[in-house]
Amino acid sequence: MLKEVILITGGAGFIGSNYLNHKSNEKEIKIINLDKLTYAADLNNIEVADDCDYTFVKGDICDLSLLERIFEEYNINKVVHFAAESHVDNSIANPDEFIQTNIIGTFNLLQAAFRNWMDAPNVFKKGKEDCRFLHVSTDEVYGTLGKTGLFTEKTSYAPNSPYSASKASSDMLVRSYFHTYGLPVITTNCSNNYGPRQHKEKLIPTIIRKALAKENIPIYGDGKNVRDWLYVLDHCKGIDLALKIGELGETYNIGGKNERENIYIAKTICKILDTIKPLEDKSSYLDLITFVTDRPGHDFRYAIDASKIENELGWNANENFESGIEKTINWYLEKFR
Repeated sequence: MLKEVILITGGAGFIGSNYLNHKSNEKEIKIINLDKLTYAADLNNIEVADDCDYTFVKGDICDLSLLERIFEEYNINKVVHFAAESHVDNSIANPDEFIQTNIIGTFNLLQAAFRNWMDAPNVFKKGKEDCRFLHVSTDEVYGTLGKTGLFTEKTSYAPNSPYSASKASSDMLVRSYFHTYGLPVITTNCSNNYGPRQHKEKLIPTIIRKALAKENIPIYGDGKNVRDWLYVLDHCKGIDLALKIGELGETYNIGGKNERENIYIAKTICKILDTIKPLEDKSSYLDLITFVTDRPGHDFRYAIDASKIENELGWNANENFESGIEKTINWYLEKFR
């Protein structure tokens, strides 16, 4: 059996680094981490096992010639594609980078995989028959929900921001390469991730960071927007299951079954901090919560039905929000101290 040589794109980012560190504990694999090292990436996120065969390559997935050299030089037979621009606010202000990275970059990666693994549509090169390409996407491609209902793998796409539109486009490209060329792809769509190593601009790190700095904690609108929260390590385990035993051409939704309003998230974090790191003046971090002008096109609610990956692949989330958020806060207390 050929050694698994896995290309992880965006492995210095939040989810990518957590997956890379988790995956590095496996034996007899080689990991190539390709990351452009944008503002949202940090090589300090990487903590691979000591005996892991690991190589870092600084580069851009928009560089097709670089991708083709990596596939050729390292004999890549697995891809897990995390690399993406992901902050909705940034996509509203500067959508062009999202189009380039999320759409063109994904297209280039698919092209490189197809050229390296296949001689023609549905014809694999010798020794490439067991290759796999896993594309990591988001529940935001489905648009928004009202007070009831869940996103399933059959929910129609209805993206509402430049970010989600760019991810929806990349999902469609991945799908097309399976149906047209027979490229061995799998797509996962996840709910909101949280946990260690998330960039400080995201909601939960922002709440923790602002609270510890005794600054106003900004919450959009009335704070009633709802997200389904997924602990990052649970997500990584779901991705790995899909990579190993998922059915080619299929999509798997990965969600935490932890729907919470944004204001609940803020209040929960503040109450925990009141207990484990109380303010010297005995006031509450809750007093720092401030409501700000809502984001344009702010989706009301996301919620995922994860029954497909649970029933077909045997995945289940280990953390509920209340257990995961304590682990997350403790990690950031170390980071921000």
